Amino acid sequence: MSMMSEFKDFAMRGNVVDMAVGIIIGAAFGKIVSAFVGGIVMPPLGLLIGGVDFTDLAVTLQAATESAEAVTIKYGAFLQTVFDFLIVAFAIFMVIKAMNSMKQEEEAPAAEPTTQECPKCISEISIKASRCPNCTSEV
Repeated sequence: MSMMSEFKDFAMRGNVVDMAVGIIIGAAFGKIVSAFVGGIVMPPLGLLIGGVDFTDLAVTLQAATESAEAVTIKYGAFLQTVFDFLIVAFAIFMVIKAMNSMKQEEEAPAAEPTTQECPKCISEISIKASRCPNCTSEV
């Protein structure tokens, strides 16, 4: 089998296509969450803590000079990314939790019993038995 045909078999397998669709949807969902956090969650949160815009928060290690830009640690952008991650993680958790609860409802009912208890000697015997093999009483 040639390498191209092996690759084609691999790429056309159902789970690989499902994974690709999941990655594409996940990337789009990440953009939606970033827009949600940046445009809706962070402005009120910044207002509550004194009108701070998180994306502008930074520590300057070295001021800008004529030949170089300032050296800063932009921890505000990091905080915004952490909020994005937490919201995405919570949303995925809720989706998986909903899927698991639906899956539990679909489980098959318990199987019919295959044994019974002998009324005389309390031994476990086949449900089809007409006599107990231990005490020979009729069931």
